[in-house]
Amino acid sequence: MKINIIRTILVLLLIGTFAIIFGFSSQNGEKSGSISEKVTKWIINTNPFTKNLSDEEKQIEVEKMHTVVRKLAHFSIYTIVGILLMSLCMTYRLKMKKRFLISLIIGFTYASTDEFHQLFIKGRSGQITDVMIDTSGVIVGILIILIISNIINNIKNVQKKI
Repeated sequence: MKINIIRTILVLLLIGTFAIIFGFSSQNGEKSGSISEKVTKWIINTNPFTKNLSDEEKQIEVEKMHTVVRKLAHFSIYTIVGILLMSLCMTYRLKMKKRFLISLIIGFTYASTDEFHQLFIKGRSGQITDVMIDTSGVIVGILIILIISNIINNIKNVQKKI
């Protein structure tokens, strides 16, 4: 019973994350660019190394960092996808390789369909590089769960010996 509650929570979190991604991908190019530009400006205005620059210097930094911020957003949200997918797979009795592959394939497939979806949004485009960045985020998320799982198993093994 407990495992079904955990699975349900993970599935709901995953669906919520996919909905957030879909929502961001449904924004036209102007709105999407505006949001990431605001985030970039906030970073520049709060960073101790850039907050005291002149307005012109800040704008130059915004132009340099804007793409990086957008790509980090892709990577970060898909890292969450990887964490959720692998966490869900860990609740099933599967070989670790199969858990990894299922998580990776689902993450890659969603990233691919997300970029395809963007082909139909005004001012947006589907980018293979974004699929690669997204998939890299999924892999990092999977690895985070594998590392945490390994640490937990090592702690359990040490406690058994005591």
